[in-house]
Amino acid sequence: MDALAAHRAALGGAVSAPAKVNLALHVTGRRENGYHDLDSLVVFARDGDHLTITPADQDQLTIEGPFAAGLPLDRGNLVLRALDLARSLAARVGIDLPPVHIHLQKNLPLSSGIGGGSADAAALLRWIADAYPVLADRLSAECLSLGADVPMCWAGRAARVRGIGEVSAPVARLGRFAMVLVNCGAPVSTPAAFSGLERRDNPPLPALPAGGFADLEQLVSYLRDTRNDLEAPALRIVPEIAAVSRALADEGAAFQRMSGSGATVFALFENTSQADAAATRLRTRQPHWWVAATEIQPMGEA
Repeated sequence: MDALAAHRAALGGAVSAPAKVNLALHVTGRRENGYHDLDSLVVFARDGDHLTITPADQDQLTIEGPFAAGLPLDRGNLVLRALDLARSLAARVGIDLPPVHIHLQKNLPLSSGIGGGSADAAALLRWIADAYPVLADRLSAECLSLGADVPMCWAGRAARVRGIGEVSAPVARLGRFAMVLVNCGAPVSTPAAFSGLERRDNPPLPALPAGGFADLEQLVSYLRDTRNDLEAPALRIVPEIAAVSRALADEGAAFQRMSGSGATVFALFENTSQADAAATRLRTRQPHWWVAATEIQPMGEA
């Protein structure tokens, strides 16, 4: 077996694409090129999509799962565009990436403000970086070209994210806080949410505590002084977001807010037992909603 054949035989594996949650999202400006400057507190959930990569004779993407319907299987899918980016960067250093079959288990709702395609693309790039460490720095530097959310999903850690998504400072400390994610089933277009902003020069986030967030009370206290500036325009597109927030508040959430451009709402709970019980009741009362009881990943495990 030659070296390339041996490498292809070993090539393969599985990687997770955890949901990205914006605990706070301030829109602080707009650039001449149309991109918005953001200041956001980003965390990652325990749960998300999953990719399985295996050797193949030619590149192939297959998708299954509760939200597979309607996703493109060609270069319209961000996962395959991420693969093209990796191939281009690999070629510059003399690496010929062999063809692969990427199987995507799509568990997260589409156009929902929790990462989605960006998380999937970043997961593939992380897998390639693990297989070819020489490409890691190049992939990290170039992944912004795939979208503003991809760099933060590549990092996969709780962080304050600024600029258009390329400036990231890790949170010093974060516990494994219980969380429920709820989506009413209506997609929100990110460009539509941004176009509905009444103001684009909002104040930034307050300074994060130097020691991070030791407990849920400290995190909630901080979040009460923050906003999601995209929530108001998203509510005009999907008014049911308000009903989701009220339902989570009625379940005793310590804090709830829409994530990203919507329509998913996150809620923080004291413990996993409370989160699980709230999710079970919500699924019973609102069977058309997508409901996931999960946790914020502690530092270094996303």
